[in-house]
Amino acid sequence: MFTGLIQATGIIHAVMDTPRGRRIVVDAANFGPVSFDIGESIAVSGICLSVVRIEPGQRLEFDAVRETMAVTNLGDQHPGDTVNLERSLRAGDLLGGHFVQGHIDAVAEVVKVHANPGDWRLFFSLPEPCRNMIVPKGSIAIDGVSMTVASVDSNTFSVAVIPLTRELTTLGLLKVGNRVNIETDILTRTVVNYLKHLDPIALQRLAQSPADGMIGAMP
Repeated sequence: MFTGLIQATGIIHAVMDTPRGRRIVVDAANFGPVSFDIGESIAVSGICLSVVRIEPGQRLEFDAVRETMAVTNLGDQHPGDTVNLERSLRAGDLLGGHFVQGHIDAVAEVVKVHANPGDWRLFFSLPEPCRNMIVPKGSIAIDGVSMTVASVDSNTFSVAVIPLTRELTTLGLLKVGNRVNIETDILTRTVVNYLKHLDPIALQRLAQSPADGMIGAMP
């Protein structure tokens, strides 16, 4: 579990194909003098990966299986590219963002960058699997960064990016055509999936139920 508050950026040092997928080596020196553990979960641009090897100089190695490669933007990454890094949430840590699992729902494409210093906005294509789970003012993780959705229409959604986020994450580097990892808010996702699996009669009863239970009356 993560929060979407990026702790450091890393540089991809090497990418190697393996029989199971791909081995990715990330230079994590920006974390500073911290100790990592083999098997530790780290969100790499929003993707929960396990450290399989630690090289001198804070270089961390991760294995990404073919399924991970197929549903994320890891296949777009090359040596020299920058990635967002976050260690997993620990008991007692502050939750300043929102609950992020590191399980990517879809990949979205940057369709517009509104580079106004006073109102910097990024516009993304709206992936079909996420269409009902991205809502205005809701939370979303973009390449692992906890963001608030500014607007949604039939084909796109946007977020407003403050200067600090542009400086400390990869969001300030995005250009039109770049692909990003999207993870929708677990609370919204749970509610949407619950309602999708209700039969019409149960849904009608839920709408007519008094607002005194865990789920209130629906409009």
